[in-house]
Parts: sequence; C-alpha cells; structure tokens
Amino acid sequence: MTAGTAGAAHTQRIREFKMPDVGEGLTEAEILKWYVKAGDTVADGQVVCEVETAKAAVELPIPYDGVVHALHFDEGTTVDVGTVIIAVDTDPGAGPVGEALGEAAAPAEEDDAEPQGRQAVLVGYGAAPSSTKRRARKQQPGVPAQSEPVTAGLQAELNGHSAPAPAATPAAVPVAPAAPAAVVPVAERPLAKPPVRKLAKDLGIDLATVVPTGPGGVVTRDDVYAAAAPAEAAAPAAPEVAVPTAVAPVAAFDAARERRVPVKGVRKATAQAMVASAFTAPHVTEFITVDVTRTMKLVQELKQDPDLAGLRVNPLLLVAKAFLVAIKRHPEVNAAWDEATQEIVYKDYVNLGIAAATPRGLLVPNIKDAGAKTLPQLASELGELVATAREGKTSPAAMSGGTVTITNVGVFGVDTGTPILNPGESAILAVGAIKLQPWVHKGKVKPRQVTTLALSFDHRLIDGELGSKLLADIAAILERPKRLITWG
Repeated sequence: MTAGTAGAAHTQRIREFKMPDVGEGLTEAEILKWYVKAGDTVADGQVVCEVETAKAAVELPIPYDGVVHALHFDEGTTVDVGTVIIAVDTDPGAGPVGEALGEAAAPAEEDDAEPQGRQAVLVGYGAAPSSTKRRARKQQPGVPAQSEPVTAGLQAELNGHSAPAPAATPAAVPVAPAAPAAVVPVAERPLAKPPVRKLAKDLGIDLATVVPTGPGGVVTRDDVYAAAAPAEAAAPAAPEVAVPTAVAPVAAFDAARERRVPVKGVRKATAQAMVASAFTAPHVTEFITVDVTRTMKLVQELKQDPDLAGLRVNPLLLVAKAFLVAIKRHPEVNAAWDEATQEIVYKDYVNLGIAAATPRGLLVPNIKDAGAKTLPQLASELGELVATAREGKTSPAAMSGGTVTITNVGVFGVDTGTPILNPGESAILAVGAIKLQPWVHKGKVKPRQVTTLALSFDHRLIDGELGSKLLADIAAILERPKRLITWG
C-alpha cells in the first residue's frame, strides 16, 4: 500500500464531527456535557454531547457509527462553529488506528511537515491544511529552477503569513526576480475574526501593530488587550499641567471574599440584547392599577371546565388572551422598526413572547401566531413553553421572531416594574402581584383582588395615545373578562 493510499484509507476510517451552526448563524457554543468518552461505541443519531449557545442548550447527535476515537475539547470549553470536537473510528475491527497507515506513512509525514504544522481554521481566517500533495513541476530546459526559500516565501505570502527569512545562497545561484511584490498587500492585512476586529476598532487599536499569537498568525482577543494595555498605561503621562478635576473612585476588590463568574451563553446574550435595546429604542412606560376580582373568579371556573382538563389555567393565561384581544383592536401596535430602510414594518401576526427565568438566565420563547389560537390551544402552548424553558431545552427558533412580550413579575411578589423591550419588538407588558386591597366597588370600599400593569413600548412605533388605548383595553378586559367574548 502506498503512502497516498494508506492516508486515504485512514481519512475514510476516522470521521471528524465539527461544531455545527445550531441556529441562526451563531458563531460559537460551549460544551456543557459529554455523554460519551474515548472507546465508547456510538450509533448514527446518538446524542454525544450537550452544548449551550447564546440562546439555548442543544443536544448534538453524531452522524456516524463506530467507536469514539478522541474528544478534542473538555466540558466547559467554548468552541467556534466549524471546529472539530470529536473523532469516530468507523472501522474499529480493522485493528489499531496507527497500523492503518503502515510503514509508508513515515515518508509522507516527512514530506508534508509544513502542512501538518498548520492547524485547520474557519473559512476566511487562514489557510486550511491541504489534503493532497502537488507533484514536482518538471523543469523546462534553459529555465533556472526557483530556489526553495523563494518558493516557500511565495507560498507563505499567499497563505497570509510573513515570508521566512531567506537563507544565504552561493553567488553562483541567480537571484529570482521580485515577483512576490504583487501579493504583499494580502500579507499586510492582519488575520483576525470579525469580533476581534470590532474589539480592536472599539479600543482604537490598529491590528497591523498587534503581535499575533493565535494559530496560523491569527490575532486573538488577548493580543488586542495586550496591545491596548501599554497605551492605557501611557495615557495618564500626557497632561503635564495640573488641572483640578474630580477623581473617579477606584474600585476595590477583596479577592478572598469575592467570586468571579465569566459571563457567557444565554446570560451574555441577554446582557448584550438589553443594552442594545435600552440605548436604541426610545422607551415609554405607562402604568394602570385594575380590579381583577372577576378575572380571578373566571380562572377558578375554567379550572373546573372539562374542555380545559389537564391544561395549565392561571391568571397569566387570561392576561395573555386580554393582551391579544387588545392588540386585535389596535393592530398598529404590532410593528417593528427597520433601521436600514427607515421604515415601520406592520405585522399581521402576533408571536407572543413569555419571559421565563431559568438557571441559565432569562429566556423569552414565543408562541407563534398566538392571536389565531383558541383559549385551550393557548393554554397548552403556554404550559409547554414555560416547562421547556425551565428545563433549558428551548430551541433557538422558539426564541426568534417575537413581536410583543409578557413578563410576570408578580410571581416574585413585585407590584410592577419598567420592563425593557426585547430587541426588535414593539411592546412588553409587565404583570404585577395580585393582592387583596381596599377598593371602591359599587360606591363602597371593599377588599378586592387588585394588580398593577406596566406597558413599555417603542415610541418610534407607538405614540402616547395609541399606547394608552392599548393598556386601557387590557385593563378593561381584565376588569370585566366577558369582554373577551364581546371584543374578541
């Protein structure tokens, strides 16, 4: 068996599984748990690990039959999409993997030393190792052959790396013409991923001045921070004139009594989304306190209804239905702002988001086409949505495309709040705690079930009048729930 044949057989036998894009163009995922280890037998479709993206936890099935050859990353490691995470031996009965190549592998390794020294990277961030070897070009008569350093320099320039320093050559060897000059601009562009380029731009760092330490000469985040550190240290030395200014207090840390937890996954995505929303959409929040005694009585009656047997019936269900009916009466509130085209996009469907607190952070899955569902259908999907979110099994698709959201802060005993819009949505309704309070009812002060609603909306889409009418309608329905029939 030749070296090439042995290498091909080895490639076909050892199948590598890369971190997939599990939803909506996410660029990385954290490996939460491995369900297999090296030496375990796996089958096509078997779940081998659980990963967490910026949106949810997802289980990954392996597409091969065989025996686990190697796990390339430990639990808790964040891996870029497209990176190999596990290798599977698809023909374990053929003997040890090392024997598949035979003695012919030795010269192949020697010949391909340079490609094997380079690591596979994502498309656009460097050159991937070649799977084949070029034949030596036949030298033409009368044409001097290129020296090895010149050839290596050309290849390095084309791959985006700096050319190696040329070795001393005898005077008799002709000097090659300056052909590589045409590809110098390619080498001058530093290699870095888009997030790293954005970080450098935010910090005012020129990537061309940063010393790369990543595989294949790729600039990493740490490289950018290292380049920024000297600049920050030198900055205070610039002003020489003493000007009386207020000195900002320096944060003090007591490492012995403090804990640091890296922000990643769902919590990191939520933090970034909330900052973007708070400083992009002009928020307006309005409040209303309402007597929901009749709604609470209706909840108790619906729990005894055979048509809703086995379904989760609670005040949130009727609040959701009231919100949907109010949106039907004021469809202009169901919209989105398109920054690129400076247009308002009105939507003829309502994807109702429900904010759910989970151990991994706040998730906001939504019920698709919620406005077209009956009360039993809404109750079924609401119960399933909340249960799935608390288990951390919500899919990225279930959290995309929301138009409005409900957040129930009342379950924590909170009266109300000023909720921040989910990015891309027009409104969010906060439901406060329902409590017995003195209330004027039919001319007399009586104890009634009372709650406070808070509606935040995007003032680019919804003006004060429209927002007020929407909130007033929600309150009116909850005060007299028979309006679900007359208005619905």
